[in-house]
Amino acid sequence: MSAGALLAGFAADLLAGDPRRGHPVAGFGQLALAAERRVYAPSRLRGTLFCGVFVGGAAVFGELLARRVGRARALAIVGWAALGGRSLVGVAGDLEKLLRAGDLAAARAGLPALVGRDPSALDERGVARAVVESVAENTGDAVVGPLVWGAALGPAGVCAFRAANTLDAMVGHRSSRYAEFGWAAARLDDLMAWPAARIGALLACACAPLVAGSPRRALAVLRRDGAAHPSPNAGRLEAAFAGALGIRLGGTLRYGDREERRPSLGDGPPPAICDIARARRLSRAVGVSAALLASAGRKVRLATLSSGAFR
Repeated sequence: MSAGALLAGFAADLLAGDPRRGHPVAGFGQLALAAERRVYAPSRLRGTLFCGVFVGGAAVFGELLARRVGRARALAIVGWAALGGRSLVGVAGDLEKLLRAGDLAAARAGLPALVGRDPSALDERGVARAVVESVAENTGDAVVGPLVWGAALGPAGVCAFRAANTLDAMVGHRSSRYAEFGWAAARLDDLMAWPAARIGALLACACAPLVAGSPRRALAVLRRDGAAHPSPNAGRLEAAFAGALGIRLGGTLRYGDREERRPSLGDGPPPAICDIARARRLSRAVGVSAALLASAGRKVRLATLSSGAFR
C-alpha cells in the first residue's frame, strides 16, 4: 500500500494539480518568512539553525502525520502536496500560448511565475529558452525529487525535501542579504536534489524518443555538458533536456542588475516556441517514469525491511 501511495499522490497531482486554497507549501513558506524576519542576521550559524529547525520540523510533521493517519495515506497526502508537475507544465503551456499569439509583453509579465531572471529585455526566443530551462530544472525539484525521497524515507523524506527546496528558493540565492544567512539552505538543497537531478536526467535521456530525440545523443550531451553548469543539479537536467530535444540551452541571463553568462548545453539551435510543447511532453514522460520507478523502489525497500525484521 505504501508503494502504491506514491502513485496515488502522483495521480492526484496529475489530475487535480495543486490545492487551490490553503496550500501547505505556501503556508510553510509564510511561516518561514515570518520567522526569518525575526531571526535574520548575516550569519551562517543563524542561517544553519533556521534551516535545521524548519527542515527538521517538516520531517517530524511528516512522521507524526504517518502515525496519525497511516503511512500509506500520509505518503499519498504529502506527495500530492509536494508534487507540482501539473502546475509546471500548465504555466509553461500558458506562456507558450501567449508567444504563439504574438503577445510578447504578456509572456514577459508571466515569466516570473517560472523563473527568477529579469524578463524585460528578452525577445521571443529568450522567453522560450527561459521556459524550457525552467521546465527542465523544475522537473527535478517539483516532480522527481518528492518521488525519490518518498521512496527512500516515506512521508518524512517528502516533507524534508520540499522544505529544503522552499527555503532555498526563499533565502538560498546569491544576494548581499542572503550570502551568509542562506548558505546552509542552498547547500542542503543541493545535497537533497543531487539524486533526483541525476535520476531525472537519465530518465529524460531514456524518454527522448517521445519527443523525436535520440537517447544516445541525449546521454552524450548529458555526459559532456552536465557538469559545466554552475548548479551541480540543474545542469544535469538542462543538459539532458537539451540533448533529448536537439536544442542548445545556456547563454546570458540577468537577475536584476547582475548579469550571468551560462555555458552552452547541447548542439542544436536555441529553443523556439514549438520546443516548449516538446519540453512539457518530456517533463510529463519523466514524471510518469519516475513515479513508476519510485513506487517499485519503495516496494523493494519495504520488502527488504520486512524480510530483515524476521531473521
